[in-house]
Amino acid sequence: MVMVLLRVSGGLCLFLYGMKVMSDGVQQAAGDRLQQALNFMTRNRFVAVLTGFVVTTLVQSSSATTVMLVSFVNAGLLTLTQAIGVIMGANIGTTTTAWIVSLVGFNFDIASLSLPAIGIGFLVRTLKWKHQAWGEAFLGFGFIFLGLQLLNESLPAVSPDSLESIGKVSRMGLTAILLSLGIGTVVTLLIHSSAASITLVITLAFRQVINYEMAAAMILGANIGTTIDAILAAIGARTAAKQTALVHVLFNVAGSLIVLMLFRPLLMLVDIFTPGSPDGTGVAAHLAMFHSVFNIFCTLIFIPFVRQFAGLVCFIIKNDAAPENEISDHYHFVFRSASLQDTPELGVLRAEKEIRDMAGIASSMYAQASAMLKTLRENENREEAVTALTAEMKRKEAYADEMRETLTSFLIECTREQLNPRSERRVSRLLRIIADLEDMTDDCYSVGLLLERSVRKNRIFKGREMEALVPYLNLVEDFLSLVRKYLGRRLTPEQIDHARELEEKIDRSRNRLRKLGRKRIEAGVDVKTELLFIDLVRRIEKLGDYCFDIAATMVR
Repeated sequence: MVMVLLRVSGGLCLFLYGMKVMSDGVQQAAGDRLQQALNFMTRNRFVAVLTGFVVTTLVQSSSATTVMLVSFVNAGLLTLTQAIGVIMGANIGTTTTAWIVSLVGFNFDIASLSLPAIGIGFLVRTLKWKHQAWGEAFLGFGFIFLGLQLLNESLPAVSPDSLESIGKVSRMGLTAILLSLGIGTVVTLLIHSSAASITLVITLAFRQVINYEMAAAMILGANIGTTIDAILAAIGARTAAKQTALVHVLFNVAGSLIVLMLFRPLLMLVDIFTPGSPDGTGVAAHLAMFHSVFNIFCTLIFIPFVRQFAGLVCFIIKNDAAPENEISDHYHFVFRSASLQDTPELGVLRAEKEIRDMAGIASSMYAQASAMLKTLRENENREEAVTALTAEMKRKEAYADEMRETLTSFLIECTREQLNPRSERRVSRLLRIIADLEDMTDDCYSVGLLLERSVRKNRIFKGREMEALVPYLNLVEDFLSLVRKYLGRRLTPEQIDHARELEEKIDRSRNRLRKLGRKRIEAGVDVKTELLFIDLVRRIEKLGDYCFDIAATMVR
């Protein structure tokens, strides 16, 4: 008995390892394209369902899709409403594993599929070329079927006494169904893969270790247990990501409970659709059909109520009351690898969201300095105002320093993983953008210090100087808004031309303002005030340079 358990465990572990290797390989080879599909193919709920189905079918893991989805919502690339449709589609997509197992796993010589796949995968993975990742996907495919073969061969023939025991349990009615549902849930929670647990269930049913009804109930339980990955992915994440994880939990649990109330009628419907007897060798196909009908049925029930579902989730987990741009005293970056299928590309995506937040900090610092500069002459409490400004900007500048240090270390750590070439180039661009953004916060803080010095030394700029400076300030503000809006995207030719035009306008304005300052010095006005004015112009112009550098990086 111990040897049987060890062999079954080994087969299941090999199957799990194959799932991980294949999922990682597919995401390595096409990860960016899969991410773009999730990002852009969610314009309505029906397309979102289709997207979730296609992506999950490709990576053969609803957990991988869900973790990716939680990361996208956390990064602000998808809304909660869009995510709900993708989750529904992912649940349908994960049924393809059961169909592969039922149609191929027990009707063919699996070794004839697994060993060639392992051989081809090893050769492709060994060669130094751009399609190495597909070799890993082939390796995983081979390990999946080899693990399935070990599972099938490791289970002993069922004795008449064992069949009688199974019959006694199945005659317990609702108790047997609930017990089976609980077992399916616990097993999936432990192994973090509904595909693996459902494969195990189908194998046990095919070998007549459990009967049809018990196996179907275990599949319902696996559907509940698979939500653990979404929960883990949302730990330490933003509210929207937690809401997405709750959607997955509520949808799977509610769907399983609804089907549980219609359990036997649904099994009868499946028997009508599926040829063969569910009590013989046809049980694998019947279970695969049950899995598909169950998930499609739940999707059809809930898809008209996507907005109401989103409202319920937002009611349970309240949206953040704090302003989006509010920062704490110290920066904390939390990213946990939440599942066996997680890949470093998701870490890069998560870092991109933090970099957009960093751009928001730089933009807010400049907006504060610009507003103070424009209203400084009319402010009766100048010294108090600039003291409060520099204190706030110092806090934000220190926060940005921590962001640069943490995010740079994190992205360098990502490069030590197996990133695809596109993601490696993406990381290089992000590192340059982080450095530019942190330098921008330094210069914004320097502008604040210049304002503080001008007030304390009573060197306030005159009305004519301010009239000339305001359009200059607005140009840099427009450039910052452009960069922040399109950060993380590739700029279009029109946007590139706009960025170049803003840079040229800023340079022309800088030269004009410098000439104005020099002329005033020659005219005999206060030299120190005019030098302060010229220094301020220079600092602000550097912000425009950083904006153009970031825009150029986004073009590359």
